Amino acid sequence: MRVRLGPGLRAEMLAHARSDLPCEACGLLGGRGDELLRFVPCRNALASPRRYEISPEEILAAERRFADEGLELRGIFHSHPEGPARPSDTDLREAAYPKAVYLIAAPKEDDLRAFRLTSGEVQEVRVE
Repeated sequence: MRVRLGPGLRAEMLAHARSDLPCEACGLLGGRGDELLRFVPCRNALASPRRYEISPEEILAAERRFADEGLELRGIFHSHPEGPARPSDTDLREAAYPKAVYLIAAPKEDDLRAFRLTSGEVQEVRVE
């Protein structure tokens, strides 16, 4: 399984993750199929170094923007400020979008990885 990132998206997500240190950064990605084409950085409503939450208003605004561009919500991004770029137990419990790819960055390691999180199971997805 794989996901393809549009030009510049990896750099955008890592820059957003670094700019929100020491807190977790978060955002949403729009795309088609296995292609992610647009990144919308969001505010971490929890302002926490260990958890993130995107407000319902920001989710709706991003979904409208994606729809205007012919895209769907296909990815959910957040960072782990101290690493690693792997899902935590909290990430598994709180994963609410089974059709989305979850992208996790470890900004201090310049690492970005992707996963499917469904029913408490983790499946790594190759990022191209």
